[in-house]
Amino acid sequence: MDCVFCKIISGDIPSNKVYEDEKVVAFYDLEPQAPVHVLIVPKVHIESVLGVDETNSAVIAHVFEVAAKLAVELGVTDGFRVVTNTGENAGQTVKHIHFHLLGGRKLGREE
Repeated sequence: MDCVFCKIISGDIPSNKVYEDEKVVAFYDLEPQAPVHVLIVPKVHIESVLGVDETNSAVIAHVFEVAAKLAVELGVTDGFRVVTNTGENAGQTVKHIHFHLLGGRKLGREE
């Protein structure tokens, strides 16, 4: 598989990790859109929201548990956003579901 996130998960590509457990890895985005911009990526390869079903939805719930934990650890509980893009028209550039945790400043409506 030629998936950049799968390669990060396997350690083939380095990343600036902030969190890892048996289900997810979280690392700083290379092109941050906010002072805090972390990607939370399930270790299981799911292409997008369209691939979430009863067999893998527990890992998606875990993503939000990790997002809450990281928001506290990274000091953005005064306001943050968790975003995922689905499909090219929505800006999904890597076909492996991932969630952007954005915070550290007042966020606009379109971010």
